Amino acid sequence: MKPSVLIAEDDSDVRKVLVSLVKSAGFEPIEAEDGKAAWDTLEKSPAQMLLADLKMPRMDGLELLELVKSKYPKMPVIMVTAHGTVDVAVKAMKEGAFDFVTKPFDPKELKEIIKKAWEHKRREDEEIRAIESLDEEKRIAGESPKLAEVLNLVENIAKTEATVLVLGETGTGKDLIARAIHKLSQKQGNLVKVHCAAIPAHLFESELFGYEKGAFTGAMASKPGRFELAQGGTIFLDEISTLPIDVQPKLLRILQDREFERVGGIRTMRTDARVIAASNTDLKQLVTTGKFREDLYFRLNVFPIYVPSLRERKEDIPILARHFGDYFSKRLGQKFAGIDQKAMDTLISYNWPGNVRELENAIERAVILAKGAMIKVEQLPDEMVTRGLSPLSAPSLSPLSSEASSDLKERAKLAQREFERAAIEEALRDTHGNISKAAKLLKLSRRGLQLKLKELNIDAKRFKG
Repeated sequence: MKPSVLIAEDDSDVRKVLVSLVKSAGFEPIEAEDGKAAWDTLEKSPAQMLLADLKMPRMDGLELLELVKSKYPKMPVIMVTAHGTVDVAVKAMKEGAFDFVTKPFDPKELKEIIKKAWEHKRREDEEIRAIESLDEEKRIAGESPKLAEVLNLVENIAKTEATVLVLGETGTGKDLIARAIHKLSQKQGNLVKVHCAAIPAHLFESELFGYEKGAFTGAMASKPGRFELAQGGTIFLDEISTLPIDVQPKLLRILQDREFERVGGIRTMRTDARVIAASNTDLKQLVTTGKFREDLYFRLNVFPIYVPSLRERKEDIPILARHFGDYFSKRLGQKFAGIDQKAMDTLISYNWPGNVRELENAIERAVILAKGAMIKVEQLPDEMVTRGLSPLSAPSLSPLSSEASSDLKERAKLAQREFERAAIEEALRDTHGNISKAAKLLKLSRRGLQLKLKELNIDAKRFKG
């Protein structure tokens, strides 16, 4: 079944054009003559996306957007209007609109936006399914020492403004680490996610920095970029290794000076968005081949966090598998009786080239096939049964070499030590070397702080006076 797009447009001629355009993009159109009719339609049979005019009788586009986002927060909403201004665009997108186009619109551009919105929703749904944490605050499931080390780093860095580089194989949950940092930072602005690999090279600059009216053919109105939308919040640049080399100096300027200009603009704008980047590729290797700027790499690599593969934290597999079993049984409306020992042994011995995402897919499939009974080895994918006999049977598909991974983890540990040292010394300065008061500021026990002082070779007496 094709995904459906609800079209809310009071001009019948424009609505016909949009219906035809939505069909040609591969989606099923549903028509509504105004905002009120669109909301009534959604109440009866929710669509997958909404394409809404801004100015409509009975209920305008912004009112409709607010209602939709309150009840269907994950539904992509694209605003279309002849009354486009930058202020309205920013307001609509801050209220949760996926994108904003002005009439007369370019049919090809609007089709691309619709497809991009659907891809964004598909990826977001995948992320939500990938891991719904047993720990609501951290939103990552597991109890292994390696995961605990990562979460400790996340908690330490979240309250700062430092740029973070999250490294690890595909499917390990780098996006969830970014989400956890943003949430724990308590920033008031949005978390704006940019999937760099999904953006065509020629659109990168306008996507990140926005553009002014007339900047290029088809730029019929000014449009804010992702950095503007992340103002007061966090921008997450996923798969940063795919950033075109000609755009890299402009990102470097933002990291150094917090300044940029829109495409075609002359006004210098400032951003306070915190930057988190992620890569499943060894950026140091890309630097040596000339595909990534060394100065940009050093600016991004202020605080590296290496997310371990599932192979490196196998003790978390039973926790994750049961969690996914509970999740999918509720989602599919059937019972989850558990996972028998032979099936669990198979899951633990498998090499997991696709990491947590692959485990999620395997458990979803098994829950469906088990039909409420205990999951057995027969319900697992064939490759897991045949290749899961030995933990070494499936090769690692990681673009990060073991040497690079080890180096990254070592640098992450060093960064954590330096961060701890700076925080402890600041607390000691504030309390004039009083260990009990400093421990209270740092939310540590007095004994815990004393152990840290010994570990980091810090003399508290230096701060007395």
